[in-house]
Order: sequence, then structure tokens, then C-alpha cells
Amino acid sequence: MNQTVQWFTAQLEERGMTLSSAQIEQFETYYRLLVQWNEVMNLTGITEYDAVYEKHFYDSITVAFFAPMDNITSIADIGSGAGFPSIPLKICFPRLKVLIVDSLNKRIQFLNTVVNELHLSDVTCLHGRAEDVARMEQYRDQFDLVTARAVARLNVLNEFCLPFVKKGGSFIAMKGSQLIEEIAEAGKSLKELQGSIQSQHKLLLPKEQSERHLVCIKKNAATPKKYPRKAGTPLKQPLM
Repeated sequence: MNQTVQWFTAQLEERGMTLSSAQIEQFETYYRLLVQWNEVMNLTGITEYDAVYEKHFYDSITVAFFAPMDNITSIADIGSGAGFPSIPLKICFPRLKVLIVDSLNKRIQFLNTVVNELHLSDVTCLHGRAEDVARMEQYRDQFDLVTARAVARLNVLNEFCLPFVKKGGSFIAMKGSQLIEEIAEAGKSLKELQGSIQSQHKLLLPKEQSERHLVCIKKNAATPKKYPRKAGTPLKQPLM
């Protein structure tokens, strides 16, 4: 086991997560596929080995520091890109049923390759706009936890993500900077989409010391029928 993997596993062990040799190998394979595919399509600007383990893998797993993972059986990752945070969470918690939604089909092709190469079960990678997928009966108001990592401002994210969350479930928005202004402008979208802020968390990446902010939002009731609005509208006309 090299130094980076030793550091990574030690960080998780401090949080009560012990990785098996098979799980460690899954992360190694994930890294290899990420770099390979990144040569022919734009998945990430971060490809250096140590940086991927800290800024993508570790960063993704910070969701589990603040979510009650013992009580979570299903997650939806909206605008997942290269699979963050859902794939690292699935590796750490293999029992999870995962839906990954992304609007770019090439990224879905990459994610399907990752799922197959890592032999991950109960993972659905779906090409589509969040606004359209959230209107499908099998996904609407269905998930214990929904995540989005650096996708859009919070008032837009609420309309993208809260329709997927079941009543009593949670949406965690992952951000790289302070959210005071975003939270202030998100009041109407939270009210309209039956959400309320449960907690906010700030942390620093262990090596780089860059800030990360997570906002945990509870879903209080089923999504009103008029939401989400048609694809493109939340970004063009955010609820303010």
C-alpha cells in the first residue's frame, strides 16, 4: 500500500470507516479509469494522484461525516459529473442503492464503465436533465439522501434536487465557499419545495486546507406538483 492510500485509509478510519482490500482496489481502479477517460473527454481538471484522492475521493466521502449513513439505503446524485460524491460513497457503503443523473451522455458512458469495472451493484446511471427525471414516478419523492457537488447556486439546486428526496429525507449541497448569500436568497425555493435547513458544516481538506461547506436540508413534505418547472427554467428564472 503506497503512502497516499495509507493516508486516505487512515483518514477514513479516524471517522470509523475501515476499507477492505477489495474497496481499496476499487478506488485504485476508479482513479485509473478517471485518468484514462480524461484524456479523451473533459471529466476533471484534477488528475494528479494525491490530489484526486484528497479533492475528489476524500471530499466526496465527507458527506458521510454529517449524514446518518446507518439509516440511509438510497441516494440520488444530481449533476454527478465524474461520479462525485456518489461513486466513492457507494464504494464505502456497498449496500446503498444509487441513482446518478447527468445531462451529458458521454459522462454517463464513463460512469457505466466505472460501475462495470468496479463490479458495483444497484447503481443506475441515467442520462437526462434533473427537471425531467424528477417528474418520473419511480424517482420522485423516493430517496433517503440526495447530493449535488458544486453544480449551481442553492436556490437552483433546491429545485433540481429536493423533488427527488422522500418526506423526512435529506438533501446535502456540497460547496467550496461560504454560503451566507446563497442561503439568504434560497428562502423562497426552500419554502416552495418543502425544505428547511437542518445544519451547516465547514471543514478543511486535511492536506490542502481548502474550505468545504456542506448544507444539510430536510424534506418536510411531498414536492408540489408544479415543481420542478420545465428543463432550463430553474437556471434562467431561479426562485427568489
